[in-house]
Amino acid sequence: MPPRAGSAPPLLRIEDLRVAFSTRNGVVEALHGVSLDLAAGRTLGLVGESGSGKSVTAYAVTRLLDRAGRVTGGRVLWQGRDITRAGEGELRALRGAAMSMIFQNPRAALNPIRSVGAQIADAIRAHRDMPMREARVRALDLLRAVLIRDPEHRLESYPHELSGGMCQRVMIAMAIACEPELLIADEPTTGLDVTTQKTVMDLLARITAERGMAMILITHDLGLAAQYCGDIAVMEKGLLVEQGPSATLFRAPHHPYTRRLIAASPTPRSTIADLARAAGEPPPPAVAAPRPPLPAGTPPLLELQHVVKDFGGPARAVDDVSFRIAPGGSLGLVGESGSGKSTLSRIICRLLDRTSGEVLFDGENIGGIPARDFHRSPFRREIQIVFQDPNDSLNPRFSAFDSIAHPLRRLEGLRDGAALRERVVAAAARCGLSADLLGRFPHQLSGGQKARVGIARAIAVRPRLLVLDEPTAALDVSVQATVLYLLDRLRREDGMAFLFVSHDLNVVRLMCEQTVVLRAGRVVEAGPSEALFESPRDPYTRALLAAIPHFDPAPELQAAG
Repeated sequence: MPPRAGSAPPLLRIEDLRVAFSTRNGVVEALHGVSLDLAAGRTLGLVGESGSGKSVTAYAVTRLLDRAGRVTGGRVLWQGRDITRAGEGELRALRGAAMSMIFQNPRAALNPIRSVGAQIADAIRAHRDMPMREARVRALDLLRAVLIRDPEHRLESYPHELSGGMCQRVMIAMAIACEPELLIADEPTTGLDVTTQKTVMDLLARITAERGMAMILITHDLGLAAQYCGDIAVMEKGLLVEQGPSATLFRAPHHPYTRRLIAASPTPRSTIADLARAAGEPPPPAVAAPRPPLPAGTPPLLELQHVVKDFGGPARAVDDVSFRIAPGGSLGLVGESGSGKSTLSRIICRLLDRTSGEVLFDGENIGGIPARDFHRSPFRREIQIVFQDPNDSLNPRFSAFDSIAHPLRRLEGLRDGAALRERVVAAAARCGLSADLLGRFPHQLSGGQKARVGIARAIAVRPRLLVLDEPTAALDVSVQATVLYLLDRLRREDGMAFLFVSHDLNVVRLMCEQTVVLRAGRVVEAGPSEALFESPRDPYTRALLAAIPHFDPAPELQAAG
């Protein structure tokens, strides 16, 4: 985005920037000549998939590349001054004071053994000659500025005592502590529910506007970038492939990669057929056809009756929840963090005991079977779960083959041999995982490949109910499109029922026939998804829908692939 004729020089200019990393297999170039400008007070969205070079660009600007990485060409100009090869002393003076960064995982970025007040004070005193007591008063003012409730008490809290959204606000407070001119936010809302995400992004927008700061927002969420950024730069495999004003780029993108990203992003107009095309797989006719209605009087596959879960705190985690899922049906469970979604999914999977109420599966009261004994029940095979983060749910010592084989060995008694291998290879193939990847361990697989292993493991025993706990939350939009299309196809082929737990309401609208909205453990609204999303009755549901970040691509782009 070159500056206009006669305008002031940009706050930040990146010229033909090249970055390379030394690996076991030689030198790999991660950035291939990236050039862009950022004017003072402007917000730039840097979008693209994992591995596109977004974060590497930010780390190269702030000189926070790890030891294996180095700038091999080009320049980074800060207010006209080349800082590409600045010394460590000059960089320390710039970081935090002139340019600041909000990292993707606030819990990992915050020091677990220091209170948040002390950490904010440390950031201030690194650039200001100020006594600790005065710095703590300033830290308290910053906590108020980022809308932390009860800031006097939270000043003494440790990161583990705060929610994800509150940790992110602490990171924002640290980032603005010395009033920098540039704020770099690296995926600042990943893993947050839609209302917390909106609160955090509105806060960032307000703070940058009030203080005249420029911001680079790194994200794979196109709706978020469209809503909060004046300019967009699209990266693919270390190249800047397209850039321009947000208002025009999403309506008339020129580069095929940008068009694919837009097509893969769920919107209120999306269909499964759209996602299939974005995933590069022409959908079979069954994908476009609605599921035929079940005969009248068909009993539910899963029924919850007045389920309660009490952990002994001041409020119940789950409070009198009732709903049904029909055989082969799909139900979305939505709500903010702490609403009880994951607790309910674990009660249904019998990983957690309910306090009271009934959990009926195929008419049988499985809620009465203690969670510790459920692995002996024949129903264990019938109910499987796909967890949110495959990095945490896959055993790092298991190959992909062993991860998929594990439930077959335990629940069906298959031993090593041709029959087991045939079942594992078949389950992997149905999930688009080639046989040559089955010998790899989790650290050798991409995020999308690990997600496929998790799904293949769950479907290998042919369950009748699949519980999906945020299965695409951390995936790029194109990988998400592939996984969602895969899940829908598997459901139709096998007649599985889905319980889809998510805070992405566009995904729930796309995947689920019924939706249940939870707030503080209670059902506030439930019904057919189409009617609920079009005409929500409860103010809380309306607030959730209003918080969805959106962009409005041209209709022909939504169907492009």
